[in-house]
Amino acid sequence: MFTPSPYGWISQYFAGFFFAYGVYLPFWALWFENQGVTPTDIGVLVGIGFATRCVANLVLTPRIHKVEHLMPALRWLSLAGLLFVGFHFFTGGSFWLMALATVLFNLCCGPIVPLSDAMANYYARLNKLDYGRTRLWGSIAFIAGSTVVGFMVAHFGSDMIVLTAMAGMLAAWLMSLRRIQPMPVTSDVSAGVRPKLMELLREGPVVKFLLLVALIQGSHAAYYSFSAIHWKAAGYSEDIIGYLWSLGVVAEVAVFALSKRLFSGWSLRAMFALASIGVMVRWGMTASTTLLLALVLIQLLHGVTFAVAHIAAIQYIQHSEQRKMVALQALYNAIPLGAVIALMTTLSGWGFEHWGANVFWAMALMGAVSLFIKVAPQDNPVTSEQFVNQAQSAKEAEPQEGEKATESGA
Repeated sequence: MFTPSPYGWISQYFAGFFFAYGVYLPFWALWFENQGVTPTDIGVLVGIGFATRCVANLVLTPRIHKVEHLMPALRWLSLAGLLFVGFHFFTGGSFWLMALATVLFNLCCGPIVPLSDAMANYYARLNKLDYGRTRLWGSIAFIAGSTVVGFMVAHFGSDMIVLTAMAGMLAAWLMSLRRIQPMPVTSDVSAGVRPKLMELLREGPVVKFLLLVALIQGSHAAYYSFSAIHWKAAGYSEDIIGYLWSLGVVAEVAVFALSKRLFSGWSLRAMFALASIGVMVRWGMTASTTLLLALVLIQLLHGVTFAVAHIAAIQYIQHSEQRKMVALQALYNAIPLGAVIALMTTLSGWGFEHWGANVFWAMALMGAVSLFIKVAPQDNPVTSEQFVNQAQSAKEAEPQEGEKATESGA
């Protein structure tokens, strides 16, 4: 327990962080609403959060490019995230203090996602874990967070949103304090060279990849920010909304758990096409009805619109050179999951205030456009066997503890 395997450490860290994220993502708009914030300003605040993640992932995340630096970074980011979630209690209904709290928390939250994914990718290439089965524990915790907070808010008020999120961040920080066996180590000299993001952004395949996932994942913007408000206006209580969000992540968990069995032999093109079709169907239904049976189907499609697209994106990143992995992970979280969702969230706030549920038709259109973009794996990927051999050589080349002591004594 105190020196876990890579699977144990990463899956348990995912569990703590995504428990908090399961509170933050669906219910923070409701918390803002209970502070007297208008829908347009809620869109701005949530958009500021996504924009902050974008900047953090462009500026901060790529600097942590060596795998041995990932764990210390996650420890400090988790502690800071815990403190900044608590800072929301001191905003006093002020829009600008809420904006400051949003920026500070998302400066931590933004890098946590790609850095923890980068650790999972590193050990997946060492054949120490399966990414889908590891990541599903984050999804399970997301379900727990959204379910628990829905119940707590319904019975004890909106302050439970902040308190429940703090509990998740505290768990993530405590889990991060443990060491891991074996510890991560950069596998070769070239992998330690940090690639420039602008060089990657000049590569045609990378640009197409980012555009494709931006359209698919960016289509979730209105859902993340306004589905809870939309369903509440339709007469559903907070605990029912929590159950609906949990159902969506149950579908996500199922896809992560069965990803090898379901998509063995599938091309990236086929997986992204499936996600694009799911986007069109899901958001078209969301714009059209609030019947409970339809909402159940809409939420089950989360396993297609989010999980399938995410697995395909991770596969694309895993096939890149080791030195590019953290940079690509940063770009993936900065642009499609940060900048694009920030822009779409802000526009969705205005659209929801003026058009109501019809704003989801714009999200469906993004799925239609994404069908026309084709992405293939990068050329010359490093095989798992080569990666294992490189990492083992690097580990053996490290001085042992006794040698380090002798060198320091000399």
